[in-house]
Amino acid sequence: MSTQVNVPALPESVADATVVTWHKRPGDPVRRDENLVDLETDKVVLEVPSTVDGTLGRILVPEGETVQAGDLLCEIEEGKVPASPRPAVKPAPETPPAANATAPAATPQPERPAASDDNEPVLTPAVRRMVKEMNIDPREIKGSGKDGRILKSDVTAWLDAREAAAAEAKEMAAVIPPVDEASQSTIEGERPEQRVPMTRLRAKIAERLLQAQRDAAILTTFNEVNLQAVNDLRARYREVFEKEHEVRLGFMSFFIKASVEALKRFPLVNASVDGQDIVYHGYYDIGIAVGSPRGLVVPILRDADQLTFAETEKAVRSFGKKAQDGSLSYEELTGGTFTISNGGVYGSMLSTPILNPPQSAILGMHNIQQRPVVEDGEIVIRPMMYLALSYDHRIIDGKEAVQFLVAIKNVLEDPARLLLQI
Repeated sequence: MSTQVNVPALPESVADATVVTWHKRPGDPVRRDENLVDLETDKVVLEVPSTVDGTLGRILVPEGETVQAGDLLCEIEEGKVPASPRPAVKPAPETPPAANATAPAATPQPERPAASDDNEPVLTPAVRRMVKEMNIDPREIKGSGKDGRILKSDVTAWLDAREAAAAEAKEMAAVIPPVDEASQSTIEGERPEQRVPMTRLRAKIAERLLQAQRDAAILTTFNEVNLQAVNDLRARYREVFEKEHEVRLGFMSFFIKASVEALKRFPLVNASVDGQDIVYHGYYDIGIAVGSPRGLVVPILRDADQLTFAETEKAVRSFGKKAQDGSLSYEELTGGTFTISNGGVYGSMLSTPILNPPQSAILGMHNIQQRPVVEDGEIVIRPMMYLALSYDHRIIDGKEAVQFLVAIKNVLEDPARLLLQI
């Protein structure tokens, strides 16, 4: 008995899809629910599974062709699956974890020789125990305490920097997915060139960026934030938080919570323009910009104001993993009232992020650097980050944009405000 496999119903507003990869070829055994082919839309890659056990028959649509909902893709001859199926034609390559996802625990390093008394850094008992348990050479850490004393927050910042560097290296190693040789052209010679068609996602990104530049009056305001208080809080509760919730307490949850508090005070920043109307949103759906092998994607953290720190961290971590393996759903990429982009994981010191239409504002995070600042008339070293807020000047005035960014800065420099909502 022959069973037909058709293109499934496509997400709303998606007209068609492109056949990207067939994972089986005619004659291959297939099992029920096994993925047969990947279809790429403007936002997501859809998997089309087999509905029965059997053997793959005819393939009606080759890779690279455009299909619409209901189109016939292939036929399956129902029957018992042989014990030793042939391998798929194109096994999917493994991909590393997302840049902004929680980095895996570092591989334990071999014991280092103890430093000489002259070079031994000044450690508190708590820090001495911490570096010993984590097998860290304290000489690699720059202390910010009095007389160069290393604080727990210094160790935390050093660990974060190491994890970010590891994540960045893996992201850079995640080379662009293999290009179908049939779809590219190469000019040989002393000045070779290669022409490769854009993926649907890359083309959609280009279209939306041009739309944002064309339709909005984009302006950017900047500030800087002292993250010492956040570092101290994370260092104090890092272990108990991870043990209790089985997720790492990162920076992103603090920035999301601080953004929600600022959005509550300045509703226009959470609004959008629809023709001649301003649409005020009474909810807080935060987009988290994530890099993936296919390009930039922005999954949406819905009702962020109702999530705990642990729930927020787990959601962000999940987004990063899904972005890398291409399993984000269309629903997870739709909507959003405000976006946060973290260029700091790539080493960016300052940038002017572009709006994600139809949203009216986007927050840009950047690299954390130990810099000298003045506190109570004294110069001290603190972990500082530049913040950037790009906004649509059509509905948001400069005063509101600056005050919004200051509100985020105040909450991050005094996290107790999150609890007191002040």
